[in-house]
Amino acid sequence: MQLIKPPRLLPGDTIGLVTPAGQVSKAAIDKAIANTEALGFQVKLGRHLEEVHGNYAGPWQHRLDDLHGMFGDPDVKAIWTIRGGSGAMQLLPHLDYALMRRHPKILVGYSDITALHVAIHRHAGLVTFHGPVGMSTLSDYSTGHLLDVLMRPEDEYTIPMALDNSRKAFDEPGHEHYALRTVVPGVATGRLTGGNLALVSALAGTPYAADIRDALLFLEEVNEEPYRVDRMLMQLNLNQPFRAAAGIMLGIFEGCGPAGDGPSLTLDETTDQHLRPLAIPAVTGWSFGHIRHQFTLPMGIRARMDTRRQTLTLLEPAVR
Repeated sequence: MQLIKPPRLLPGDTIGLVTPAGQVSKAAIDKAIANTEALGFQVKLGRHLEEVHGNYAGPWQHRLDDLHGMFGDPDVKAIWTIRGGSGAMQLLPHLDYALMRRHPKILVGYSDITALHVAIHRHAGLVTFHGPVGMSTLSDYSTGHLLDVLMRPEDEYTIPMALDNSRKAFDEPGHEHYALRTVVPGVATGRLTGGNLALVSALAGTPYAADIRDALLFLEEVNEEPYRVDRMLMQLNLNQPFRAAAGIMLGIFEGCGPAGDGPSLTLDETTDQHLRPLAIPAVTGWSFGHIRHQFTLPMGIRARMDTRRQTLTLLEPAVR
């Protein structure tokens, strides 16, 4: 399917706030509004933001209506998910992919929003953006890269890793997983695809699965023990062998170390089992995931990862 790039954001544009997955509090909505306005944009709220249906932000039909409504609203230039959580997969069979192709718009979020990114890329060909959610506590690093990618398209745009993350690895005990590690050195070029490991692995083998062939596969996770990380990586590898990718980037797996006193591999030992045998470049600890200092990854855009320079370079604009 031909790749579709959404129009770039302009100062003062209206951004629609939606909750396609987990429920949100009034405080989270207020924070998302404040973040949007602080970046110089106007806000439009989804009709069903404050609904609660179990742990979801209302029934799937209402969450879907808000998302479709923002795509169809000519005043809304971008769509920002307030949080991830769970439940975005419920929307996939019901998404109006033709609507998204007719009215391409920026869609930003991460974590459970991975399900939307992967499905929309596969069935609509629309470039969406794995980046901060509306309720994120934004840093200068994450804000700068978000706005550069969405507002200032360049033929090549190089993203260095966040120094604050590297400092955390050395200065704060228990945060060694923030360190940049090259598992297999090299330079690789491919389309960007991936997101949250639990979601990417859950979609494997379905009509909404990510296609990792010749791609730069990026994965991140939070609060999963090493044996669970291993299981999810195994599921992905069994469905589409990692060796078919051009390169693999693991972000920061926050809270994914061994729990308790029982026997366990470390997180690094777990991921290295999958990465070291590969003949493709592979890294861990890159600056994306459930962290404050994260860069934005446009799904489907060609990029180059360089393990020596520890940089990711977007090789084409993500917006038009």
